[in-house]
Amino acid sequence: MVCLDLEGVLVPEIWIAFAELTGIEELRATTRDVPDYDELMRLRLDVLRRHGLGLPDIEAVIAGMAPLEGARAFLDELRAEYQVVILSDTFYEFARPLMRQLGWPTLFCHELEVADDGRISDYRLRLSDHKRKSVEAFRALNFRTVAAGDSYNDTTMLGAAHAGILFRAPQKVIDEFPQFPVAADYEELGEGIRRGLQTA
Repeated sequence: MVCLDLEGVLVPEIWIAFAELTGIEELRATTRDVPDYDELMRLRLDVLRRHGLGLPDIEAVIAGMAPLEGARAFLDELRAEYQVVILSDTFYEFARPLMRQLGWPTLFCHELEVADDGRISDYRLRLSDHKRKSVEAFRALNFRTVAAGDSYNDTTMLGAAHAGILFRAPQKVIDEFPQFPVAADYEELGEGIRRGLQTA
């Protein structure tokens, strides 16, 4: 079983793209910067409220986004050999257009609470630390597991897998988690996944 993060691994960071379009620097923060996901989301929702922005504004940005170069081919190749699931802290409301472009891979993520006027009022986590718990469940089902991600919020699932790989992670994450090998491109990531599954 191959477990992949979504943003930063297969698609660009949605909030960064939204920040660039709106010019709101506060929205550039991601889990690479703020390890506490609830703190990060509360910050984002507060910024959206203050600027009068809602889901339709974010959807307009996502509609113009595409997966990272080479991501679809990489994912197709993996899915031909292994079971693959994407474990993400994004939201189904954000991810659907990008999932279509990736060939509808299996995605476990969260949901937004959206008011009738399009305002994002809150969010619902599937489970706290759901990435780690998903990997642990796969292992309990006797799957050999490899996980790959790029941020602080991925490190617990990397640690729970038989093998964990950091992909294009910022240096501060690499420095804090030296136990995980680092891949800089999809070729290296594919090799790391195969090696991890062979030795798991």
